[in-house]
Amino acid sequence: MKSKTLKSTEGSEVTILVVGASGATGRLLVEELLNRGHYVIAIVRSPESLPNHLVDNLKLTVVIASVLELSDAELAQHVGGCDAVASCLGHNLSLKGIFGQPRRLVTDAVRRLCYAIKSSNSMKPTKFVLMNTTGNRNRDLHEPISFAQKCIIGLIRILVPPHADNEEAADYLRVEIGQDGQAIDWTVVRPDSLINNEKVTAYEVYPSPTRSAIFDAGKTSRINVAHFMADLITDADTWQRWKGQMPVIYNDH
Repeated sequence: MKSKTLKSTEGSEVTILVVGASGATGRLLVEELLNRGHYVIAIVRSPESLPNHLVDNLKLTVVIASVLELSDAELAQHVGGCDAVASCLGHNLSLKGIFGQPRRLVTDAVRRLCYAIKSSNSMKPTKFVLMNTTGNRNRDLHEPISFAQKCIIGLIRILVPPHADNEEAADYLRVEIGQDGQAIDWTVVRPDSLINNEKVTAYEVYPSPTRSAIFDAGKTSRINVAHFMADLITDADTWQRWKGQMPVIYNDH
């Protein structure tokens, strides 16, 4: 079963904390949420990485910090009052970014943010939307892969630390947070090979990959990922369809 999306209806204004907001997809998510009229708190290490037209938006609050360097109290303060948290964190594609510290950037951030959400004692569950990768399987479902792909993924897991980080971050939400929805409801978004497009195009969303991430990878534009993540946060029907799951998103060619 698939769902095909181009645009959605927005509900009332909400407040969203975005980490990884200065990244290639994070900036697009921040812009998409602001364009829909919502309030955004963006945690960034370098404010100059955000375009001026975003920084000048009165509904954007910029927190200049590394998410892992914030204290528990500071994180709880930023999370408090937020309806949703979105993570577009990833490792820079450089030797230092791939093999340097922190090796578990995404996982540690997810853990600490979830702890902060639980500490906030919100009256309703907070949405958590994590950007991940289609190379990571959803172990709650039967997602078979070939022996060759299994071998390659195993090598990548050992040799390329960011892949293991993505797996552990998703597994934390899937296993540790689970499906009880008392404090946190979550969705893990799995794009395939990321590309840059200027505009949102039609895209397709599936519960599991429909092609091999190694031998037959599809393409997913970053702006479509941002659009889908914004839909999850702001559109009730989209959220109900995908919460507690790891949807895969492909561009519709």
